[in-house]
Formats: sequence, structure tokens, C-alpha cells
Amino acid sequence: MDPAVRLASTVADPHVSQLLLPVESTPDQAQSEGELLARLVSFRGENPPLSYESLLSLARELVGLAAPAHRLPHLDEGPVAAILARTLWIIGELDTTDEQAVRLGPQDFARKLRSALPGADRELSTDAAWFHDRLLVTVCLHLLHHLIRRSPLLSDRMPERAHRIRQLIDLNDVEAVRGRPEPSAVDAEFEARYARSIAEQYNRVTIYGIDLPNPNTPDNWSLDATYLSLSAEFDSPDRREEDGGSGEPVLPADRALGGHERVLLRGVAGSGKTTLVQWLAVSAARDVLPPELASLRGRIPLVLPVRRFAREGFPSPDDFLRAVRHPLADEAPDGWVARVLTEERGLLLVDGIDEVPESERAALRHQLRRLMRIYSGNFCLVTARPSAVEANWLADEGFDELALAPMSRDQVAAFITAWHTAAADDEGKDHRRLADYRDQLLSSIPLYRELRGLATNPLMCGLICALNRDRSGSLPQGRKELYEAAMEMLLQRRDPERRVLYADAVKLRRGARERLLRKLAYRMLVGRRAELTMDEALEEIARQLPAIPSTSGQGRPEDIFNHLLLRTGLLREQSDRSVEFVHRTVQDYLAAKESVEQGAFDMLLDHAHETEWEEVIRMAVAHSRPAECARLLGGLLAPGRKGMQRNRRRLLAAACLEHVTELDPETHARIRRETRNMVRPTTLEGARSLGWVGPIVLEMLPDPGTVPDREAHRLAVTTTRINDDAAIHYLAQLRNRASLELRAELARGWRNFDTDRYAEEIIAHLDPEGLYFPVSDRFELAALRKLGGRARVQIVGPFTPDELLEGLAHEQLTHLWLAYDLGVPMGWLAAFPHLTTLRVNPRLPRVSGVPDGIRILS
Repeated sequence: MDPAVRLASTVADPHVSQLLLPVESTPDQAQSEGELLARLVSFRGENPPLSYESLLSLARELVGLAAPAHRLPHLDEGPVAAILARTLWIIGELDTTDEQAVRLGPQDFARKLRSALPGADRELSTDAAWFHDRLLVTVCLHLLHHLIRRSPLLSDRMPERAHRIRQLIDLNDVEAVRGRPEPSAVDAEFEARYARSIAEQYNRVTIYGIDLPNPNTPDNWSLDATYLSLSAEFDSPDRREEDGGSGEPVLPADRALGGHERVLLRGVAGSGKTTLVQWLAVSAARDVLPPELASLRGRIPLVLPVRRFAREGFPSPDDFLRAVRHPLADEAPDGWVARVLTEERGLLLVDGIDEVPESERAALRHQLRRLMRIYSGNFCLVTARPSAVEANWLADEGFDELALAPMSRDQVAAFITAWHTAAADDEGKDHRRLADYRDQLLSSIPLYRELRGLATNPLMCGLICALNRDRSGSLPQGRKELYEAAMEMLLQRRDPERRVLYADAVKLRRGARERLLRKLAYRMLVGRRAELTMDEALEEIARQLPAIPSTSGQGRPEDIFNHLLLRTGLLREQSDRSVEFVHRTVQDYLAAKESVEQGAFDMLLDHAHETEWEEVIRMAVAHSRPAECARLLGGLLAPGRKGMQRNRRRLLAAACLEHVTELDPETHARIRRETRNMVRPTTLEGARSLGWVGPIVLEMLPDPGTVPDREAHRLAVTTTRINDDAAIHYLAQLRNRASLELRAELARGWRNFDTDRYAEEIIAHLDPEGLYFPVSDRFELAALRKLGGRARVQIVGPFTPDELLEGLAHEQLTHLWLAYDLGVPMGWLAAFPHLTTLRVNPRLPRVSGVPDGIRILS
């Protein structure tokens, strides 16, 4: 099918105009906020000119006009028209004004209508549902155009938006007459080369810390071979479902994007945000996106790492490629990116909002919002660290919020297996040795709380794998110790143990290497930069060499830089020869160590309320001596700041306690005293954000027996995000509450803890009435079976039907909720004699073969 469903104005206007009352029949236009659409449509109110039957007939005519050009089967036309009529009928129930509708634009207005009828298109085939959604956008476009034409006030208030809608109408008219225009020969030739360059540029992933005996072994690997789909959950309380209180399930991040055109994705450092961006870009460039992301097929990936233009501001479309220093920037046809966006073919991937200083993020948001309003039909993914921007930062522009979840046990095991597979060379003995290390690590992680707490994202899992191999199974404990061991491995032992003795003429040991890298990281920190130009890097090295005696006679600054680039594995050179660290967390770690070395505590405290400095502050506390540590933590508690800044600094002080080696009892007690009342959040967003503070929060939480259910639910939201065994003890005190919302949160939490213990202390005690018990991996499935099964089960892991047939209790199950597409007919459900209800995630393909007597919900 074609990528859009269009109707020319001459064809659409006579039909769409019937949806609105004549101008002389409508009330006077409001002067401030516009007029409610419900008062303007012709099919609502007393004795409406257009009955529902007439609206249905009008919908049939619109479908009939568009169907032939898009090969919609005749049998699908009636069902599509019925859903279209029901969707348009919703306009009369909204509290949306004409001004708000125009501001939304056709794509977002259509999305608003669809969201009021969740799952309605489940009644349609996949192609028919696609056709309905695209036709609805076209009808909304013509409807908004009518609103603008009949009310000059709308054009006066929103000139850019009105101009864009007229522009889309003109483009729609041209394409409806001649079909969607093919790119010009020049554009098509460039797009083919551009797609190949994107696939080549982003299809490589560095797996941290792989060091093999063969010096010619590459230190980066194909994305195809190593990509691990992480999990994500919608980070918005209004997405919680009434049925079961469970909300939308945790899903693979790439699947969770399905059905959404604008997403703000949050994730901690090292959680895989950038790798997901790379996967989307490569998959789109190769046109191999999965069915869940079928709406993105045919789109042009435009990867925009914010660090590339953090100082200059968000670029205009014509400057996209140049701003990110794409190798084909100078070869792009004039106006090519703008044409792609105008034709709604763009896949905008804006990576790392937190790379912009906090003071400049509002300006960046304004520029991004303006871009999305002008070019409203393009997909956009924006990534950020969790606390970089407040909740609903882009909600006004229709962005849904997703949060990357910590890796599950199955995902950790899959990562460890993939890491060792990628690391294995061609020697049989090396394969066996790496397999031994893999098995040893797989058996160790479930046994040791410290390892479980660290192995929650790809970056830390990669470090753990590398150090486990390097130390033959003797792993360090704690985040600081992990990085210290990594520095020793990469900066001191890497080359000698690989027998790389003569790679270049420069001979530097760990101390000198680390000191120079710290200087580069510190310069980036002070300059609020994520990269340096080659000239800046060489200038910094030249400035530091006289103070480091061991570098004397080792060569020019260029030689020293090349040595650091090639021999440490911590720096990465870009195509324009700018230099950055392989990961922002590495840069933060080294910059923090240099800040302590230079005694730059006042500088750290001046910026402590800024989110991009959080990791630096925490690592600085870890590096500090007792007196320095007390100075930093005391400074975080010092008066002078107000509101959110003051609260953020206090919570940061509490978070730093887990990194403290030695601290005087008075400062420790003061931190606990001044932050104790801050751990009673009044919103779900606040409850979630406390998770980053860490286990110290558990010591400050109120007695769970003294709080009402609403607050108990928020406390559970916080505590289930703290990966520490002590959290289970706290949660156990909430397990006997009747609140369904609270019980659902406790049930969702077990993926973050030891399965058997959590099942015994929490899951076994939850009242099952109305509650769906989520199951994400084989350990949870087995544990639930051991408890005798449950009547309502939510499947949020990639199981096969055979695994579910074996793991679910046949006599118990009455309600099954599938968040995954099993890819097979549902006839196997006949094995559950009491199953009455099958609930299916509305973004999944239609299920088939469901036995009679089982009700399907979406």
C-alpha cells in the first residue's frame, strides 16, 4: 500500500464541510480561547442537521473515494467506515476548542480522536487499520483547514500553524492528483547513498573492555550481532489501566515505540539509549524494521546527537547534516532535509537532551517544539537522562514518555552470553576458556547482591564481563571499585598482557595515561562540553606535558594523543577528527577524580543543582578524603538555594552516602535529618525519581503501617525501584493492604529482586482478587507455578506457547493478558478449561484461532 491516503480538496471539501454547522448558525466566536468544537459540529446538540446515520453514510462516501487508489479490499470498506464514523463522532464529546485543534495539527488531532476509542481498530485487519488511521489524518487536515477559513482569528493567533496547514493542503492536492511524488532523480540517488552511509556509520557498537590475546582483534562489533532489546515502560500516571491497576506492561523498548509518533525516552547513563537510536537508524536505513514499527518504514533516519550542536542550538533542517558533521553533508541536494520533512518522511532521532546545559534546555525545547509544529507528520524520538527534564517536558507537543527499565535477569544473561560470544576468537581453547568465564559469571550474579545491583544496564554489564574475564572470576564490589579496576585493566595491564609492546614509540604507564585523560575530561567538564576539537585536545595535552616528567622525550603532543586514542580504549575520534570519551560516564568519572585532585570543590558545589553534574558529584564524593567529603556534603546542605534547587541538592547529598568511604557521624546524621521529610513524595513522578537516590532512602521512609493507601502506593513505587534486599523487608509490610493499585505495584516490582525470596515474602501474600500477576521470565513463571498459579496472569516476557502451557496452572487461569505477540494462532488456549477472558495489547497484531467462549479485550 502507498505510504499515505489523500483526498484532493475538490473531492474532500463537499463532504468534510458537512461536519460543521454553517457559519451563520454558529455562536459568535470567543475572543480569548476559541470556540468548543462540540458546539460547531453538525451532528450534536438538539435536532442536529446531521444524524449518526448520515455521519455513517458520509464516512462510507469518504472511504469509497479513497479506497480504489489504495487497493483496500471491498470487504474492508464497511468496517473502516463504521470505525471512521465512531471516531469522528467523538469530536462532539471533546472539550477541545477550534484553536486547540488547529494548534495540535492534523496528526495530533487525529491521535487525540483515536485515543478516545482505544482498541477500536482491533476490529479491522492490519491493512484496513492502517488505511483508517491515514484517512482520518486526511479528514482532520481538511477539517482544520475549514476552521481556519471560517475564522480569521485563528490565522491571526497562529500564523505559522495556519500557514503550515495551508501548505499541507496544497501538497495534499498535488499528491492526490498525481499520486505521492517520487523523489527527483538527484534526491533518490542521494537518499540511496545516505541510507548506506547511515547503516555503515551506526552499525558498530563498542563492547566495553574486551581485550583478547590477538592485538588485531577488533574492539567494536556489529550491531546486528550484539543488539539487545532492552525494556521500557510508559512513564505517565494517566496511562494506568483501571482493570487490574497494572498499567501498561514493561515491553521491549523497540516494540513500545510502536503506534507512537513522538516519544521522550528517559534512561540512566549506560542504559542503552544511544544504542536504541543506532538500531532504529540502521533498521530504517536498511528497511528491515519489525512489524510493530511498520509505520516507520520508508522514513529517512535523521540522527541528531545533541552533543554535536549543544553550543550552537538546535539547527534548522537545512543544517542538520552539517551540524552533526555527517560525511555526506556537503553532497546533499539543496533543501533535501526540508523536503523530506515536508513530505512527512522523516525519522528524527534526537539523542541526549542532557548534553545541553540546564540553563539552555528551555531554548532547545522551544526550537524543537517549533520544528515539530511546522513539520508535524514526522516521527520523533528524544532521549534524556531521567532527571534532565521535568515530567511532561514535551507533552504539549504530543510526546508520550517512556522510561528504560533496569535489565531483567534474562536480559542480563543474554547480554553476558552475547558479550562472550563476540569476544571469542578462532582458537578452540579460547572459546572454552571464555565459556568457562561466562558460566561462572552467570552463576555468580544471582548469588551476590552487589553484582545484582550493578548489573542493571549494558554499560555496567560490559564492565563486569570484562573484569570477570580479566581477573579470572575475582570481581570488585561497588561502583567506584568497578571503575578503578577498569582503569587499571585498560590503562596499565591491557597492552603488556596482550604482548602489545611495540605498537608505537610512546611508552606511558597508567599514572601518566590517566592523568592526561583526566585533564581532557576536566576541560570538557569546565567547558560544559561532551567533545573537544582536535586542536583543543592537542592544546590541552601540550599544556600538561611539562608537568608530567614521564612524558619527557616521548614525542610531540600529536604522538601522545594518538597513543591515548589507540592504546587506552577510552577515547573515540569522530569523522571530523573531534574527540570524545567512549561513554559519558567514563568522562564524568575521570573529571570527578581530577576535580578532587585540584580541590575544585567550590566549582562542584556551584553546579550541584544541575542534572548534568550529578554523576560527577557522586564520583567526586567517592574519590574524596574524609575532610573533603564532609566539605562537599555539607556544601550540598548549605542554605542559600531555594525551591527545586535546594531539594535536588539535598537528595543528591543523600544519594552520595552510598559512595562514602569515611564520614564524620555529625555530617551523616545531618544529611539523614534534613532529608527525612523529603522522601514522602506527593506525586508518582516524585516517587519514581527517588529511585536514583539508592538504598539510603530505605532508612528514611516512614513506617508503612502509619500511612494511608494513596501514600503507601507512592512509597511502593519508590521502593520497588531500589535494587536492594532490604527493600523486600519494607515492601512486605505493605503486602496485606486491600488497595488494588498498591497490590498491582507490588506485583510489578518482583522483576527487580531475587525471584524466590520476593515470591515467598510478597507475591504469595497478595490478595489475588482482580489482580493481574505479571510474569516476565522463566524464573517468575516457575515461581508462580510453585505458588499454585493465579487466576489472572499478565505475560510480559517473550514466551512460547509450550512454555506457557507448561508453566501456567491450567485449572486456575481465568484471565490472561498478553503483552507479546506469540506469532501463532491461539488454539492452544483450549488447554485452560476455565479461561474466560483474553486481553491483548492493542499495539499487537490481531490474534486468531481463539477458542469459542473466550472473550477478547484490547
